[in-house]
Amino acid sequence: MSRPQAPHRPFFHFGNPFRMISPKGSQMTPNLCALLNTFEETLAGRLRKLNPKDKNDVLSLSWMNLAMESLCGTHNDIKTLIAEMDLPVSAWDEKWIDVYLDISVKLLDICIVFTSEISRLNQGHLFLQFVLHNLKSASSQQFIRARSSVDDWKNHIASKNPRVENCSTILDKLKESLDLPKIKNSAKGKILMRAMYGVKVLTVSVCSVFSAAFSGSASKLVDMNVSETYLWAQAFNDLQSNVNGEIRNVYSSGRVTVLKELEAVDGIVKHLYPMIQDGVALADEEVFKNSISDLERKAQSLSQGLDLLTKEVDGFFQILLTGRDALLSKLRSGGSVSDRMLMGNVEGQGKIISNHKHENMLTANGEGRNLGEFGGLFT
Repeated sequence: MSRPQAPHRPFFHFGNPFRMISPKGSQMTPNLCALLNTFEETLAGRLRKLNPKDKNDVLSLSWMNLAMESLCGTHNDIKTLIAEMDLPVSAWDEKWIDVYLDISVKLLDICIVFTSEISRLNQGHLFLQFVLHNLKSASSQQFIRARSSVDDWKNHIASKNPRVENCSTILDKLKESLDLPKIKNSAKGKILMRAMYGVKVLTVSVCSVFSAAFSGSASKLVDMNVSETYLWAQAFNDLQSNVNGEIRNVYSSGRVTVLKELEAVDGIVKHLYPMIQDGVALADEEVFKNSISDLERKAQSLSQGLDLLTKEVDGFFQILLTGRDALLSKLRSGGSVSDRMLMGNVEGQGKIISNHKHENMLTANGEGRNLGEFGGLFT
């Protein structure tokens, strides 16, 4: 009998450190309150939409795409809020700028990690193509070659991506930065920090779920308590409870992946493997053909889902990058922060862009190389 799991301690042990906005020392106009309410109500709606109605939707690639869409939308919402508050960069406190730049650079790193892992999973599709090619052939060696490719696929999927394992370090730093700086005598600054807190909570939560899904470990999940003073608190708490709870249930049951489409392919492969290994009796030929068709359909669904997720992650990367570019450009022209902060962030962003381009180049070269290796076999 398995030992019961110890309860997970929330990150905030004494409630949320970011308290309700107080009008003391600042002028909270009805217009500013309306802008904040609109932002928080929109965030609540996104969270409710993301909460799966069926536990089987956790974690499907369609849900992961929706999660990335929610992140993109919420990060765009904060830009809209800043514009509607008429809060130019010249009016920003250096601490606010530091918070934004620190968050965004860590998220750019996480996007590169996720892109790397999605690409690695998608490259497994090449092994499945080879399996299907051989199972449909009339060659006397069809089963031997197919079995070899199935073994290659299983080993590829079971292998670990060290970048994903290191993702926890970045998430830990993001968790630490949830405690935002205190704002005095600036109603707009308080609203900005309050809204950024909501963005950060959603972002840390989604990224921790992705990290748990890609790493095969529920230990990557992050649990957060959100004060009821936020309009989106209940929606977030419900989402976190359902998604994190289901992921923990899946891993505690001994399953090695929570990705539904990947699990579906794995199930068919396990069903086919004994037939490939021992040969197919005449009575089982129809079952065998149906299994091949199922594998072809499920493998295609997995590959297409991963392709869409790649585009969503890249879209999030571009939103972060353009936001940083715009801010850094205004800082250069305005001279509102220290040269050391500005130079450090410009250099850091340059390295991230270089890594992103390098990752894309490796992905393209890797796919080309693998297709070249298999090219003579698909004839």
